[in-house]
Amino acid sequence: MRQVLRVRHYSPRTETCYVHWARHFILYHHKRHPRDMGAVEVEQFLTHLAVHGHVSASTQNQALNALLFLYQQVLEIELGRLDAVRARRPKHLPVVLAPKEIAAVLGHVTGADGVFALMARLLYGCSLRLMECCRVRVHDVQPAREQIVVRGGKGDKDRVVMLPQTASAALEQQLQWRRWLHERDLARGVARVELPDALERKYPRAAQELGWQFLFASRQLSYCPRTGRQGRHHVYPASVQRAVAAGGHDVVCRVLTAAQQSFRPLSGGGSGCPSEWRKTAPDAHPRSKPRHATARSARRPRDGSRTSAGPSHAR
Repeated sequence: MRQVLRVRHYSPRTETCYVHWARHFILYHHKRHPRDMGAVEVEQFLTHLAVHGHVSASTQNQALNALLFLYQQVLEIELGRLDAVRARRPKHLPVVLAPKEIAAVLGHVTGADGVFALMARLLYGCSLRLMECCRVRVHDVQPAREQIVVRGGKGDKDRVVMLPQTASAALEQQLQWRRWLHERDLARGVARVELPDALERKYPRAAQELGWQFLFASRQLSYCPRTGRQGRHHVYPASVQRAVAAGGHDVVCRVLTAAQQSFRPLSGGGSGCPSEWRKTAPDAHPRSKPRHATARSARRPRDGSRTSAGPSHAR
């Protein structure tokens, strides 16, 4: 199953999740091989999760997707229709913080000599997801253009985000510290980072270059679980989560990510977002420009006569 997941370029987190549910499914049915089971056993397992496990709807759907992948992609067996007891997905209101609350949270995030505070500012100012922020590499930061290139985001899509002005100085200090740490690793012979896909075969020396190093690198060396080689990985995402939760009274990182996108105009005509975080005014966005009517876009009345919205052109 791991081999099929890696051939289809699934993320390591998805691989770990799917393997966990496949193992749980086999253990629930007393270590029977999945080839000897079918839709009935899958329905029993999903029903057990909903009735006795009291799992959420998203967790049950996650287990279902893992088992469907196991049977359809790995074993190449069609299960057919499933009539298991399904947990209902509840509708919750999102947690949206006001600008003053966001400023209070960002001001109380501490840890790692200011690294966690900078990451929290980027989560909010750039609308980055937690893993996107952790996986930012040095060459993805472009201070001259005041932007960050997000590689392999959700759906394996790239995008460009603008840098907040209030984080420019701290980001420059982080770049200088990362350059100093890389030079020290080179002197010790441990400067190495894991590269995506097969770039290591195409560029053998890229793993030791500064541009490919993680910007928010861990202070300790670690071993890659796939290759077993020693290198410097990015900071542990759970550490950032704990730092944000401690500074914001159990506020999770996704609240900061969604806060920038959830603001609506408040009293006074403002956008609800602090002005120092914005790079352009709302009316400067190209999509906000009004579309002007042309002669071809003018509608004709039902009687067939021409209107005076534009000049008539003889064909």
